[in-house]
Amino acid sequence: MTDHEHTPALAPATPDDNLAAAFQIEGWPVRGRLVRLGQTIDTILSAHDYPEPVAALLGEACALAALVGSALKFEGRLIVQAQGDGPVRYVVADYDTSGSLRGYCRFDADEVAAASTGFARPGAQTLLGKGVFIMTLDQGPAFDRHQGITPIEGESLSLCAEHYFAQSEQVPTKVRLAVGQVTTEAGSAWRAGGAMIQMVAGDESRGSTTEVWDRSRALFQTLGDDELIDPTVSPQTLLFRLFHEDGVRLEQPLALAAVCRCSSDRIVSVLGSFSAAERAEMVEDDGLIRVTCEYCSSVYALDPASVTADAPS
Repeated sequence: MTDHEHTPALAPATPDDNLAAAFQIEGWPVRGRLVRLGQTIDTILSAHDYPEPVAALLGEACALAALVGSALKFEGRLIVQAQGDGPVRYVVADYDTSGSLRGYCRFDADEVAAASTGFARPGAQTLLGKGVFIMTLDQGPAFDRHQGITPIEGESLSLCAEHYFAQSEQVPTKVRLAVGQVTTEAGSAWRAGGAMIQMVAGDESRGSTTEVWDRSRALFQTLGDDELIDPTVSPQTLLFRLFHEDGVRLEQPLALAAVCRCSSDRIVSVLGSFSAAERAEMVEDDGLIRVTCEYCSSVYALDPASVTADAPS
């Protein structure tokens, strides 16, 4: 067996990049989160030769997964996915609460090209068609998965997320997602960003929170896509621009990295679920079985005899 152990492409975090962090507007019954993805999202999107609209859709899914997943209070995973009958059959982003992120798309290239003939980049509903948006919480094998499903609506996955929170958790939520390519001295690279605010319900001590929520939404709507992905605009600067009149504090950020969990052992385990006859049909002319990871495009070249010895037939 050719033992190809995948070495994850780690995106080192800086104070202003590849991070997820909560933020607090002083005295407001509003909670918020911010995500910035530089090298992390470029690593994920550059692993495949995606058409630009498909890469942008996957970038949105990854930013959203990190935005929501980084708020989880348990160790596990958040999986954001959408599937439909459009040119993009399936998009998935897989976030681990350690800060690891991966994702991929399945699509029909000709159909994507046909949908991309206009002046505007086709968005979620155009690319996915009629289908569903799903968020899955996975706390490991000892727990049941929790899954929320809503219809695909709008040209950004941000609208799907807002409907998900309104339907599944009855929490008023606003989400902004942005994906684009920026040019630096090193060349062109993908970047993504996301921001989310949620209303904290009123109670006897704080009274009604509706008026403050309306003001928060109005300020949040001024947030531009270019600000979310601009590497020269720090998270602190971005939040100060939005909420400086009332004071805003960015909490301790979590570093994010592009990490794929594929490995030779995992591939061997999957191949072991096939019969010996099925594995024989997979053998190529040089006598090896080759498997490509859908997420990171790593190729594993395996000796069929070793697969048989290591996994059940």
